[in-house]
This record gives sequence, structure tokens and C-alpha cells, in this order.
Amino acid sequence: MAYGTRPTQKLEVIPLDARLGLPDSEFSYLLQDWDQSLCVKNSYDESGSTLRRILGLDQPVASLETMSRSMAQDVEAFEAGRPPAGQAPAGSLIVVTSDGKGVPMRRDKAVDGPAPKGRLKRGEKAGKKREACVGAVYTVDRFRRTGQEVLDEVLRKGKQQDRPRPQDKRLRAELTEIVDGREIKAKERIFRWFAQELKVRKGDGSNPVVCVMDGDRSLWRMAKRVLGSVGVVFVCILDLYHVLEYLWKAAYCFHAEGSDEARLFVEDRLRRVLDGQVGYVIGGLKQIATKRGLSKNKRVQLNKVLTYLSNNRAYMAYDEYLREGYPIGSGVAEGACRHLVKDRTCLP
Repeated sequence: MAYGTRPTQKLEVIPLDARLGLPDSEFSYLLQDWDQSLCVKNSYDESGSTLRRILGLDQPVASLETMSRSMAQDVEAFEAGRPPAGQAPAGSLIVVTSDGKGVPMRRDKAVDGPAPKGRLKRGEKAGKKREACVGAVYTVDRFRRTGQEVLDEVLRKGKQQDRPRPQDKRLRAELTEIVDGREIKAKERIFRWFAQELKVRKGDGSNPVVCVMDGDRSLWRMAKRVLGSVGVVFVCILDLYHVLEYLWKAAYCFHAEGSDEARLFVEDRLRRVLDGQVGYVIGGLKQIATKRGLSKNKRVQLNKVLTYLSNNRAYMAYDEYLREGYPIGSGVAEGACRHLVKDRTCLP
């Protein structure tokens, strides 16, 4: 028995379905759960093929896409219904970290026009991307280390003992969207969420707030504007692993890739960076570049390294950070960006 106002109308009330707790759609809740568990890890087509082999059930890609969009509508309500984070324990650190990732988007010919053909012009791109931003907030105890201990961990894969584990960790990812004709940046949404989290966690304001990110200038500007507006004083720290990447780029300007000379070059500069001697490292690289005749490509690469280090020098006081027990890596955000965004949205 079902009820509707006219024969061709969608049925509005189906008493037996309500008594049995059946969904409005044609797919059971269990099947939807299986579908979406596969869809967040594989393409829609691959997910449908997997269940077709197991159940003999043919589900069009359009149905899986509609199901995904329908479930996504409950995200905000789910987040709002979660218990709020507790205040940070006395003496612990509050850490915020963020990273961005470009997500390939399907081109809409009516809006974006046809895809460019042949050799691309300046500013023209073959694909279309929209930025996703991942943010993480957590509390953690101080972890004081020496520069040598960090050096052993980073370059020699040494295992740090008794490392404190992040507590009350919250992760969130947002995608830049067009809402009512206005572009809402993913970074804005993430940092507004950061501000809400900090209001709850900071308590009397005695807990240090640490912001660890890479060298993306827009992230730092957003942090200062949004987090500063809620009265939070925070320490800005450049992720050490991004610094390490640039030191390797500098090493390969002077030594062969994979050589012992390149490894020793990086080890020496990283030790100096951890000891707070960033200025000496920058000056030393300039001197070596002047004394040695580098090719044009290597000069360009080394200039990029020098620019990166100079622009972020204010966030590289690692000797002070280590004495205070602050984290110097943004691995939480980096890992989430890779697994939460890249592995789910950059599928073939």
C-alpha cells in the first residue's frame, strides 16, 4: 500500500517501508555502505564492477555518483553533531597544520570551453584543477630533542623513542567551491574551522599554539589573518622536510645524484639549519655558486633554493623550537593530503 496525490506522481508515503526502515532510494543501506566503501578508494566504474562480480548486480555509474552526492549532504550535520574537542591539558601544545592539493576536475565545455589542443600558450593548462585543503588540529606534549637526534632520525631513519602521540586529533578536508556564483576558497573554510577549534581548546590561553606548514605564502597569510582575528598568539614553523627537499636540490647543483658527496653536503647544511645557522647556509651557498661555474639550469635551480630559504628564514629557528619541544614536521597534514585527497580524487 502506498499513497500519492495522482497515479504518475512519486509515491510520498509507503507505510511498510517505514516500518521496515527501508531507504527512500532503490538501494538498501547495506548496499550503499558497500558501494561507498569501494567508491572512496576506487573509481565509480571499478567499484561497480567489483560488486557486479560478487552480487551479479548491475549499478550504473550515474547511480553511484548520485548516491555519493546524497551522502555528502550529511557531512556538515555529522560534523556539527560530533562532541567538541576538550580543552588542552595544562602544559601541552596545541598544533594546527595544513596543506593544499590540486584535484583534477572534469571539464565542462559549456563553461570552460573545449580543451586546448597542440602546444599550450603561456598561462594555458591542459587539465582543469580545483584546490583542496586539508587541515589537522591536535594537542601533544612537548618533545625536547637535540639537532643531532633529529638529524639521525631524518637522514638515517633512526627511531625516536618515547615520542608523545597526538591527542584529540581532528582532520578535515575542503574543496574550493562555487556557491551562488562566488568562489569559496578551501583555505578559508579550513582556517575558519581552525579558529573554532582553537576557541574551544585554548582554555585560559596558557597553552602555546604552534602552526606547522610548508612554504605556501597564501597559507601563512591566511593563518595570520584568520587565527590572529580570534586573539591567538601562535608560533609559525616551516616544515623541516620541505627544507630537506630544497637542500637536496642544492646538493645536486654541485654533486652527482646518489653520490656520497651529495649526502655529506646535505648532512652538513641540515646540521647547521637545525643549529639555527640558516644565514650561514644561505651565505655559504652563494659563495660556492660564485666560485664554481654552474650551468644555466643549475643556477636557476640554486636560485630557487636560495629564494625559498630566504623567504622562510623567519620560520626556521629550529634550535629554539627543539629547546621548547615544538613539532617541526607537518606529517599529519601531508599524510592526510596524500591518503585523503590524492588517493581518492586523482584516480585514473
